[in-house]
Amino acid sequence: MDARTILIRPVISEKSYALIAEGKYTFRVDDRAHKTQIAQAVEEVFGVGVAEVRTAKVRSKPKRRGLTKGRTRAWKKAIVQVAPGERIELFEGGQTA
Repeated sequence: MDARTILIRPVISEKSYALIAEGKYTFRVDDRAHKTQIAQAVEEVFGVGVAEVRTAKVRSKPKRRGLTKGRTRAWKKAIVQVAPGERIELFEGGQTA
């Protein structure tokens, strides 16, 4: 798999932003990707060293809109801890003074 197809998008939430202070970044990843592939993809795309990768399957939830019932998609989440002293600029946004 290509590095750009493994990393689908960053996860934007309060919890993921709180983890950035610890050097941990959260991504939505391909369901078939394993930890080694995820680590290599982050290193290739962002140019940082990866210390640890944790993965979790996010289960689907039931949803309703009027009388129509359905479910959201299940997806895979990866929390990537970068090497000490490194960071991913994409998540940091503007510099605070």
